[in-house]
Amino acid sequence: MFSSLLLTMLLKQPIFSSFFYLYTGRVRNKKNTQQYENSMKPLGTVPVLQTSFFSQRMPAPIRLRELIRTIRTARTQAEEREMIQKECAAIRSSFREEDNTYRCRNVAKLLYMHMLGYPAHFGQLECLKLIASQKFTDKRIGYLGAMLLLDERQDVHLLMTNCIKNDLNHSTQYVQGLALCTLGCMGSSEMCRDLAGEVEKLLKTSNSYLRKKAALCAVHVIRKVPELMEMFLPATKNLLNEKNHGVLHTSVVLLTEMCERSPDMLAHFRKNEKLVPQLVRILKNLIMSGYSPEHDVSGISDPFLQVRILRLLRILGRNDDDSSEAMNDILAQVATNTETSKNVGNAILYETVLTIMDIKSESGLRVLAINILGRFLLNNDKNIRYVALTSLLKTVQTDHNAVQRHRSTIVDCLKDLDVSIKRRAMELSFALVNGNNVRGMMKELLYFLDSCEPEFKADCASGIFLAAEKYAPSKRWHIDTIMRVLTTAGSYVRDDAVPNLIQLITNSVEMHAYTVQRLYKAILGDYSQQPLVQVASWCIGEYGDLLVSGQCEEEEPIQVTEDEVLDILESVLISNMSASVTRGYALTAIMKLSTRFTCTVNRIKKVVSIYGSSIDVELQQRAVEYNALFKKYDHMRPALLERMPVMEKVTTNGPTEIVQTNGETEPAVLETKPPPSGLQPASQANDLLDLLGGSDITPVIPTAPTSKPASAGGELLDLLGDLNLTGSPVSAPAPQIAQPPFLLDGLTSQPLFNDIAAGIPSITAYNKNGLKIDFTFERSNTNPSVTVITIQASNSTELDMTDFVFQAAVPKTFQLQLLSPSSSVIPAFNSGTITQVIKVLNPQKQQLRMRIKLTYNHKGSAMQDLAEVNNFPPQSWQ
Repeated sequence: MFSSLLLTMLLKQPIFSSFFYLYTGRVRNKKNTQQYENSMKPLGTVPVLQTSFFSQRMPAPIRLRELIRTIRTARTQAEEREMIQKECAAIRSSFREEDNTYRCRNVAKLLYMHMLGYPAHFGQLECLKLIASQKFTDKRIGYLGAMLLLDERQDVHLLMTNCIKNDLNHSTQYVQGLALCTLGCMGSSEMCRDLAGEVEKLLKTSNSYLRKKAALCAVHVIRKVPELMEMFLPATKNLLNEKNHGVLHTSVVLLTEMCERSPDMLAHFRKNEKLVPQLVRILKNLIMSGYSPEHDVSGISDPFLQVRILRLLRILGRNDDDSSEAMNDILAQVATNTETSKNVGNAILYETVLTIMDIKSESGLRVLAINILGRFLLNNDKNIRYVALTSLLKTVQTDHNAVQRHRSTIVDCLKDLDVSIKRRAMELSFALVNGNNVRGMMKELLYFLDSCEPEFKADCASGIFLAAEKYAPSKRWHIDTIMRVLTTAGSYVRDDAVPNLIQLITNSVEMHAYTVQRLYKAILGDYSQQPLVQVASWCIGEYGDLLVSGQCEEEEPIQVTEDEVLDILESVLISNMSASVTRGYALTAIMKLSTRFTCTVNRIKKVVSIYGSSIDVELQQRAVEYNALFKKYDHMRPALLERMPVMEKVTTNGPTEIVQTNGETEPAVLETKPPPSGLQPASQANDLLDLLGGSDITPVIPTAPTSKPASAGGELLDLLGDLNLTGSPVSAPAPQIAQPPFLLDGLTSQPLFNDIAAGIPSITAYNKNGLKIDFTFERSNTNPSVTVITIQASNSTELDMTDFVFQAAVPKTFQLQLLSPSSSVIPAFNSGTITQVIKVLNPQKQQLRMRIKLTYNHKGSAMQDLAEVNNFPPQSWQ
């Protein structure tokens, strides 16, 4: 009874009756609507309101939460797209109707759809309308939409400039914070120039909430407009005196950005502002402070701020003795007092290690840093082990002895299941090889080569070749090592491995019998490793008579007949596993044996004649030519097929020729005979002239001998352009320097070079476009005139640099030799390096100068650059 009376009284009120009828649906048809209007006529106003409502108002859009719930119920991608398209159509209609009531809700839903990857550009102007609104809730969604949907590539963002300026001067700190966040996120250079003054004012305010946001916004302004950096300099004086950790954190970020962007700012903060003592004080307070629940993370006080301070200290201490001295003590405290049981402590220790290694720190402190990395190698976390290996790889050149102490742990990482850790451990293991440990390290690396995945074999084989060439204790060990590599991973070695081993064998006269016997045993019944078969075929052809005669003294000789040797070579010729190149080696070997064997010449003639009709054009041509030797020029055959002489890599003129092998530079054997009239292609000559430039530089191409006829001499002068060569050839030979003509003469029977470049600092020869090339130096123990330069090329960009080629030229008074690089691909993010060895003979002890040419592919484009290196340390050439 009471409820009925109450309902009757409420229905007499216009607004309650309207919502009641709307809710119950009684006004959905004309009859009910007419009855409702007639009953309300005495009131006079409600019928007009209701008619306007039903004729103009659209139904209320669903809320964001309901949209999310609806989309999540979609079972297929097509069903989800249908829901999104339907909702986007409703949002567009609402925008066209200029519906201010639900604009905020619609933009919020649009942002969610944008996060799902659907187009939402049609909501950009609606975001600007929300920003101009006076409601905080509208501004919040509007600024969020601007940060997500707008950027400086679209002119629409410039319409926000005045709104942001007004909001930066707003009386509410939260509105100011929204404006600062948006400007710091997507502000263009034009906006930054217009609004930098307001940001600088907020940076000086006493409100810590605004100061931390203003500091981050200032970082964005400096990145967009570096010339505005000085505007913020006065505001930075008192930033580090703030007790609020949020302000301290953002202030350190701002100071770091200013120091990285401007050398003048870096010098100012070092000398005038005395920034290092302030940072040391803050860091010491963080370490010594007690438990603070507001800033504590796993028992460590504000690790994020500590990491930021350590990075800034690293920038301030780099190449500065005073700053480095001021921070040595605090770095030692952080390194010894930080708890390592949690990952937070390991992060701080890692930053501490990077800072110690980058500044001019004391030797004891550097050893402490490397020991920390050694402890990281024992951690169960794979990420920590990877970081430790990467850091040790960067420091091994400067602190070789300290890293050597952890050699066994590093070698154990070769057995890790993680491929990234395994690759880093392999690279670091090669960097640790020296004359003292070469036997033990090669044993471990050969075991790794035998068991590793196929993707590691090529790099590992190349590294073993380089290390063996540099540190081989004897020629026999060198030959055994390379043969072991070819036996284990012959199919993965680079193409230049075969000619390099052939040259090594040729030059080791006393090892010929031993080598041919080992190679004969290695290929018995197994032709799968093609490079090994090629070397074995060449050696059997050259030294088959030593094999048959059993002259091997290094090991027990084997009894082999001439027919058995020919059986092996014929098996290579007919094997399905033999490549065309391998068959060519075998056929040539058989032909050579016709002058070394006496009982099987007729058999050799038959084999050669058979291949005169081979479908392999190369093999057919060889066979036809060899048949002609037997028939028409038999009297010349012994002289033509005599043993190869000792091969030399360097001419009396000094430089070597750079030859491309699979995209990698390789020093080739230069002939002393006059070159043909077509000396080099014009493009190559132009490249070399562009590289050399000056008039006193020796090009890395073979120059003409002095006995060259006048016409050819003139062509050579035309090729070399403005180099110091006379206009006519001279008949007398040039005076020779009293030094061995070959850099490696007499230097391959013992450890030749110092294990550590003691007292010779490394230099950065090139640092541009993300490519960095460092030079480290070693001096020969037996020939002080020889300097060995190891280049390390690293890539800090986000994409790999491929087809990398390094070329160099030195003045005429020097001799230069380029050895094989370790790879032609420089990994991104400094995750690996390419190493290459340069040997320079400097008999007159003159100051070393070098011009380098770099070519590589990056981001789909061919890159090329030239540079001159004049800052070689005196210890490297005196």
